[in-house]
Amino acid sequence: MVYQKDLEVEKKWNALLNSLEKGMGKRPKDLNAVLFLIGVQELGLGARTFEKEEKQDLMHIAICKLLSFSGFYELEGIDAQGWPHWNLLKPLPHFDLLEQEKLLKMHALEYFNEELGLSL
Repeated sequence: MVYQKDLEVEKKWNALLNSLEKGMGKRPKDLNAVLFLIGVQELGLGARTFEKEEKQDLMHIAICKLLSFSGFYELEGIDAQGWPHWNLLKPLPHFDLLEQEKLLKMHALEYFNEELGLSL
């Protein structure tokens, strides 16, 4: 049964990438690209050029947002520059890389569905 669920997640993931490609004109190449997009969306300051450190911060914002769906993080607040800050509520379990990626993909699908109304 786990295999069936994995296939369903991958099917929806590819549908998400196709949908993002239609909307942006370019297909995100991997999970990191989708995390970057979520971070930009959550920052809410629009598209612009970001420094390397800011890109890392955007991906951190995205990961915290996605893991908030599982109750690991909660939004602490927004700083004076408009950047969100998150509090860790409970320790993250030790996942291998594939498990981490699967959890983030599942929550990214949930994010685009619940936060942006994109049904896949």
